[in-house]
Amino acid sequence: MAYLIQILLNGTHTGALYALLAYGYVLTYQVTKRANLAHGAVFAFTGQNFILFTSYGWNTLWLIFPLALVFGAVAATALSLIVLVLLARVVFPPIVERSPNTMIAASLGVSLCLMELARIGADTRDFWLPQVLGSPVNLGGIFPATLTENQIVNLAVISTILIGSELTLRRSRAGRYIRAMSDDPLAAELAGVNKTSVFSASVISGGAYAIIAGILAATYFGNIGFGAGMVFGLKVLFIAAAGGFSVPILAAGGAFLVGLCESLWDGYFPTVYRDVALYLLLAFILATRAESHAQERPL
Repeated sequence: MAYLIQILLNGTHTGALYALLAYGYVLTYQVTKRANLAHGAVFAFTGQNFILFTSYGWNTLWLIFPLALVFGAVAATALSLIVLVLLARVVFPPIVERSPNTMIAASLGVSLCLMELARIGADTRDFWLPQVLGSPVNLGGIFPATLTENQIVNLAVISTILIGSELTLRRSRAGRYIRAMSDDPLAAELAGVNKTSVFSASVISGGAYAIIAGILAATYFGNIGFGAGMVFGLKVLFIAAAGGFSVPILAAGGAFLVGLCESLWDGYFPTVYRDVALYLLLAFILATRAESHAQERPL
């Protein structure tokens, strides 16, 4: 039982990272209505640059480690925000009204570009961060279970962001504009909503969740591979689809459950087959949901 509890606790951290990614993905999807493979690439690009600039600040600029972390976070965030602004104002606007395949191809190209930029910037070398807040914290109780300080901080940050974001989405004017554009873009425009501004804000704010997730993941894992953008781009697409594209918080909840399932698989089954099992499960959920919708559709 203690082993199971520890696995589930570790799964909460993985699930929280997935939830943050899925929330941002659906926030953008509500307005674009198009699959965006670049979301995972922004996540990986941010994490890779965070590690690269932190290493540069520590080894070259001789900054103390906490200051090097701040330097890396600021530099990585600035670069990723530039990418998001270009996506929101240059890359996506001309193609969002076209075929869905056009958006998929464009976002795939962006993913490959970001992956290569990160690889070239690191000179095809893997940089690793030293352990950040890695001391275990005993949670007490009947069964011995621990989380690292890093996991606890990440869980607190992600929970705060998701709760605050959901309250903002439900109660703020910006949230009403995004919901209006999601429900009926034409009616929203007739009511005075600026479609261009809402589109840009949705892409940038949705990508901001990927930026935060990338920094948090980098501090925890210490390294993010150059191919992670493609992996997470596909994974977050399937996860968000299983949780539902219409409500960000439901997608986040579904993503959290996927993180728990991944942790359980790692604890009891061969890790090499984990992603295969995950994609099969998500495909089954999507197929079941599509069949139920088809049965509910009136003739």
